[in-house]
Formats: sequence, C-alpha cells, structure tokens
Amino acid sequence: MKKTKVSIVRVADYESEEIYTALKRNLSLLGGLENIIKPRSKVFVKINHLSPPSSPDDAIVTHPSFTREVLRLLLELNLDITVGDDIQSKEKDGFLLSGYRKVCNDLGVRLVNLKERGFREVSCKGQILKNALISPLLHEADYILNLPKLKTHSLTAFTGAVKNMFGIIPYGLRLDYHRLYKWSDVFSEMLVDIYSCAPPHLTIMDGIVGMEGEGPSGGSPKRVGVILASQDSVAVDAVASKIVGFNPMNIFTTQNAHDRGLGTGEIEKIEVAGEDISGVEVRNFKHSAVAAGFIKRKIPSFLHGFIQSQLTLTPKITINKCTLCMECVGICPKGAAKFNGGLVWIDKRLCIHCMCCHEVCRFQAIKLGQRPLGRIFRGAGEFFRKAKSLFI
Repeated sequence: MKKTKVSIVRVADYESEEIYTALKRNLSLLGGLENIIKPRSKVFVKINHLSPPSSPDDAIVTHPSFTREVLRLLLELNLDITVGDDIQSKEKDGFLLSGYRKVCNDLGVRLVNLKERGFREVSCKGQILKNALISPLLHEADYILNLPKLKTHSLTAFTGAVKNMFGIIPYGLRLDYHRLYKWSDVFSEMLVDIYSCAPPHLTIMDGIVGMEGEGPSGGSPKRVGVILASQDSVAVDAVASKIVGFNPMNIFTTQNAHDRGLGTGEIEKIEVAGEDISGVEVRNFKHSAVAAGFIKRKIPSFLHGFIQSQLTLTPKITINKCTLCMECVGICPKGAAKFNGGLVWIDKRLCIHCMCCHEVCRFQAIKLGQRPLGRIFRGAGEFFRKAKSLFI
C-alpha cells in the first residue's frame, strides 16, 4: 500500500527568497504544484488569523511573509485566488495589523473576512455534528489550500492543519461549541467533524517560527525552522507534532481523523521526503499544561473524567498586564469574564474552562492555573517524555 507523503524543508527565517526556494522544493517533493492544482482554477486559501488581530512577530498568525511566497507560486499558475478567515476586530479592517492587507493588495489577491460573505448549512455526518454552517467560498472553489501555523494549544494540546479549519464556521458558533464541548477529546471530535466538511486538497504549514507553551496566543514564539507540505492535512499534523515532541496519536484531532479514515496519523504509515524528522526535531519544545494526551478512553470512564477534571486549566487575570481591551469580556460564551470596579476578572462559578479568553488575549494578561493533582499528572508526563527522549 502506497504511503501518504509529507515533505519537510529547512528554512532559517522569513526572508522571502529563502521561503520561495523552500516552497518550490517542498512542492517538487510532492510531484509539483501544477500536478496538485490545475492552472486557471479557483483556489481558496485558508490562513490562520486568530482574533483579535496581532502582529506577525507574535507567532499567533500564519506569517504574512510565508503566505506571500505561497501566493507568488499560485499566481504563476494563473489561479483565481481568495485568501480568508473568519475574524473579529474592533478595527475597521482586521487584516491591517497582521500585514495581510498589504500583502494581498501588493499581489492583487482577494482577501476576505468570511463573515462578510455569510455561511451556508451543509450536511456533516460527523460524530458530534450532523450539519454545519461553513463559508460558501470553500465549496465555490475548485481547490482548498490550508496554511496553518505550528502551535501548541491550551485545550487541544496541539493546533495545526485540522484545527485551522475551525475558522470556516461563524465566530458565534465557535463560541457556542466551546461552551457545549468543553472536554478536549469531545471538542476535538467536533473539530474533525468540521474538517470533514471541507478537507483541504493541499496543506503547507508555517513551521518556521512556531508557538510553544500556552498557545494558541498566550505562548511564546519558538524557532522550529521548517516548512511542511502534503496533500494529507492529518499527516502534516502528525509529522509536525512529532517534530515538537508529541506522540502524534496522543493528539485527539490526529487520532480521531486517522480512525475515521480522513487522513494518516500514524508516523509509520507516512513517507517523509526532504529532511528526516530526527534531523529537525526540537527536543526542548514546551507543551501546554493540558498536554496529557496519554489519557485516553483506554482507561475507565470514571477515572478518565476525574483526571480530565484535574487537568482542567482555570484562567486568571494578571492585573498589571491587562490593558482593559475587553476582548475577553466580549468573547466569553458564559459571561464569566467580567468588568467591574475598573478591573477585569474571571467568575470561577461561571467559567467552563473553554479557554476562549486565553485564546483571544494578545497581551499575556491571562494565566492558566491548574489544580495540585493536575500539576502532578503534568509533571509526571513531562518526566517520562524527557526520559524517553534520552534513549531516542
């Protein structure tokens, strides 16, 4: 049986010509872009542009310099290109701060905030969702190109290609799903449901500078130095997560998508072209406190629930870092983030631990606390991960 292929190419920084050359090599290892996307067709490019807008130097968004070079390659095939994501911003144009408006204007490429075009209900046939509201731009395109950012995540442990497709549904619905599906494994099943509605034809991951720690916005930039590409988004996530020290099948989105036949999550079944994983592995990459993917349904459900509850992270405002931007207050689906007496605070009685407030805070003013037993579980997991790495 032919293995799915993922290409890995080293890239030192966001210097344009180096990225362009690396992308050409990435795609040549897959057989060439022209053999994946037909010339003169319509392509929707899904970037990772987390709300609210942020500087590309914060490693929160797919870097615009990376996307620019991808778009240059697409334009060589005379493609009709639309770049987009569903974002919320207090500014008139939410794509200015990140640099995306300039990049797309310079290249003459259409850039769309998905909420401006509305959403269409489609049949989902998922494990959680039976239908979903997604942007019609994806189904109007001949090809979907996925450009995720390599990051950790405080709820799902890792976020990459599969989770990037969460942005094709409306902002309000994303908040609602955070409220409804608050456990990481169930939330991940829902993410895979959405991914299954519009699986990308090609994924190219920005792993030049990723994010470690409490991602996807509260962590720290971390140089990884690679670009990954594949026609299988699940395989990209598997290889990328392996590079930064995860067991890929311990990432719920990867495991669930693999089990459903939506892609390949087992490293042994993936052909890696270009660089070897061992040659680009980042051994000191910091994971989120919730990254205990070894806890799965193999253990009794009552014990699984108890451990999950101990690993649950609770947000807390760091007053001296809070700018009173009110983004956390606006995004909280349960009204747990409150403004009172000139301060923002979290009402723990209402908090459902969905991490929306943490995800939206650009100023690292929201820290995540964990129960004592949760810290012990996490410490044990880190110990065994580091011990294992010494023998690899």
